Amino acid sequence: MTLDPALLARLGPLQVRARKVMEGVLTGLHQSPSYGQSVEFVEHKEYAPGDEIKHIDWRAYAKLDKYYVKRFEMETNLRALLVVDGSGSMAYGRGAMTKLQYGAVCAGALAFLLARQGDQVALLVAGDPEPGSTERLPPGVRAFLPFGSSNAHVQEVLRRLDGSAGRGPTDLAGALDFAAEKVGRRGLVIVASDLFDATERSVPALKMLRGRRHDVVVLHLLDREELDFPFDDPTRFLSMEDERQIDAQPRQIRQSYLAELQRFLEETRRELTRADVDYVQVATDRAPDRVLLELLSRREGSA
Repeated sequence: MTLDPALLARLGPLQVRARKVMEGVLTGLHQSPSYGQSVEFVEHKEYAPGDEIKHIDWRAYAKLDKYYVKRFEMETNLRALLVVDGSGSMAYGRGAMTKLQYGAVCAGALAFLLARQGDQVALLVAGDPEPGSTERLPPGVRAFLPFGSSNAHVQEVLRRLDGSAGRGPTDLAGALDFAAEKVGRRGLVIVASDLFDATERSVPALKMLRGRRHDVVVLHLLDREELDFPFDDPTRFLSMEDERQIDAQPRQIRQSYLAELQRFLEETRRELTRADVDYVQVATDRAPDRVLLELLSRREGSA
């Protein structure tokens, strides 16, 4: 059984929903996942009696007709930074959950999973500052919770996510500049966003993070109505990030809208994939535990 968004929306607090998703992922994996890498490949060496057979590189053997084994270096615990886009467009959602709520559930479940295996987790909510906030944060960063792995720390991650509201313009690039500074040594950066950025700076910022040798995962969140554009009657479309609005006949613009959306999605996927960013397009009517299970299983298989 997978947890559909409508069921999750009825479960109540984010803590409950995120834990349910985490439990669903663990059940699917049948074991505690190793989300990050506990070892890092260093070099090849020629096989010698006593070496682990499981470390033989069969691709190298096929090319060179000699047995080589991979040598690894143990890494310290993983440092994972969860980045959740809190801009106005993330508040959209005509289904069980908004994109922001869906991203919060995924981030909360990942926080549970990472802390459970002893990894350090931090949270960054991207967006304009909270009204009346005295916290001194750079542009594009609404909230930042430093790294930790205790149960109390995970509860604080969930509390911050549960209190997030989607509003204001997208400044994901500013948030990712701050993320690159805070994550320090090579770490894991997981970004949940719709990537709707009028400045077109988000994708270059994600590529910059990967260029600094961080492991970058992007959950590209889109509502089903954004993907299918099922509107028929004359409609007034309102921007959720500024004052713009437009009256339109949906039937007349559907084809051009879907073509432009497809161009945006394909270009984003191509650019990020070329940069070796782990890109996953997610429709928010999909079961979050299924999305995360597929992601983790694939990453484990390629480790």
